[in-house]
Amino acid sequence: MSQLIEGILEAFRLIIALDEDLLHIVFLSLRISGLSIIIGTLFGVPLGALLGLKSEKNTRLASKLIFTLMGTPPVVAGLLIYLLLSRMGPFGVLGLIYTPAAMIIAQVTLATPIIAGLTMVGVRSRGKEVVETARSLGAGASLITWTVIKESRIAILGAVITGFGRIIAEVGAVMIVGGNIAGQTRVMTTAIVLETRRGNFELAIGLGLILLILSFFINSFLYNFQKGGRSN
Repeated sequence: MSQLIEGILEAFRLIIALDEDLLHIVFLSLRISGLSIIIGTLFGVPLGALLGLKSEKNTRLASKLIFTLMGTPPVVAGLLIYLLLSRMGPFGVLGLIYTPAAMIIAQVTLATPIIAGLTMVGVRSRGKEVVETARSLGAGASLITWTVIKESRIAILGAVITGFGRIIAEVGAVMIVGGNIAGQTRVMTTAIVLETRRGNFELAIGLGLILLILSFFINSFLYNFQKGGRSN
């Protein structure tokens, strides 16, 4: 119990002191996760919408594949990306291993299937009704697609929130491909693992609380944005 109290006090001390190392870790975490969720959304939403607009019978295999990838263990994803980006891998010449770029690739790999799968479900739940209405009004294919996506925006934003929640707390994959290098690839989650291994439990708890606080505010903002877009 004393370690938990010390951890809470440590979290407040770090926040009040505006520790330089902490700020770098926090901003790097937000930059990597922010870019990852943007890229994952750009890939996942169109893919999910495309599958959601097609008949379930014709997309059964693709749906099963996406649902399987949604549950991919992060360490497995990290291992595969490591093998691809390492010096001996097919993309080793790019020199991306142990860089923020590799961490973004790992997080995009984890977030995209979640966003695509939940978008597909959301579009499919409302798509048929919207498509029939749009067709009766003489809308073309492109307008129908846009209308379905617009009407499913609440479900799509929910998919993005879920994807962000997955990657902001990710540790296994980003540690494998990022290496947890101080000042370069050390983010909140990997810093917590490091301090725990060192026995600095108070600092680890403090970092964990800061991560929870950041996640709370970011997800609260996204939730309120989602609620604000809900149709009356």
